[in-house]
Amino acid sequence: MRVLLTGADGFVGSNLTRELLKRGYRVRGMVQPNRNTSTIDALEIEKVASDLLDADSVDAAMKDCDAVIHAAASTSIWPARSPIVRRINLEGTHNVLHAARNHRVRRMVHIGTANSFAPGTRERPGTESGDYGSRRYGVDYMDSKYEAHLAVMEASRRGDVPVVEVNPTFMWGPFDRAPGAGKMILRVYRREVPGSAKGGRNCVAVKDVAVGIANALTRGSVGEAYILGNVNLSYPEIFQTISRVVGVTIPDRTYPDWIVNATGMGGSLVSFFRRTEPVVSRAMARISCDGHYYSAAKAVRELGLPQTPVEVAIQEALDWFIANGYVYDEDGKIPRKFTVPSLT
Repeated sequence: MRVLLTGADGFVGSNLTRELLKRGYRVRGMVQPNRNTSTIDALEIEKVASDLLDADSVDAAMKDCDAVIHAAASTSIWPARSPIVRRINLEGTHNVLHAARNHRVRRMVHIGTANSFAPGTRERPGTESGDYGSRRYGVDYMDSKYEAHLAVMEASRRGDVPVVEVNPTFMWGPFDRAPGAGKMILRVYRREVPGSAKGGRNCVAVKDVAVGIANALTRGSVGEAYILGNVNLSYPEIFQTISRVVGVTIPDRTYPDWIVNATGMGGSLVSFFRRTEPVVSRAMARISCDGHYYSAAKAVRELGLPQTPVEVAIQEALDWFIANGYVYDEDGKIPRKFTVPSLT
């Protein structure tokens, strides 16, 4: 079975490619032209350079594929409003849907986000039945992924494309090349976390997410969405968990919402004038003050989603950062202060 995987060199894609190969699938990895693909270069896959925003290019990449997994997306939330983020996440998804319909694939797995559903409390976490509630943050990433979710669900309802959607929560693990979620681990490691907001989120190992996605090729119901998550933790719990795994001590301090929001507002203003990405933006601050708690019970039951302890995922992420030069100095030692290398 040949599977087209968009975004094969991304964080999820790099882990998913390995999971698919382990199962004997023939993988055609679709990547951006002229992009650094070091996380998958050594793998035995068919790699094709294709622009997600070029419908003809996407259609050509889909030729002779039995299934497609659409993992490519822009997860940037700075700036909060971004036309290119909307185009990649929405127009790109429409192009994949069109190609999947044209080539009559057996199944399409669309990788969405748990943010497309309303979160709940730790006692009653959010499920796939919850309505979208994140428009209040004013972030095109969240809004565009929700609109893409609506598009793939509608395509499935009409019978155009047999779609199963998976919706990961906050992921840790290896091959976080950018890095994305791994920034949190790196900042704790170099003791740059003075405290935390009172909110929280659901966390999961990216390798578990890869298993859930691969399982969705043959399991789960067409037209259904599945939250891929594991444990719900507050931000103080997240930072203390990371600190235990990486072996450093950080302040056990929780800031009130007004301080967090003021910090985010200041970060956005400074970054606007300096043309740099803030450590904490206004949108990030607002999000971190809320609890984004979800249940993965449906995915565990129907997709066989594993539930690896997040401590394992944090350790695997740190091991990968160390092995790939993110924390080495010139003598091969691991300094407490380091600079994440540019990968552009």
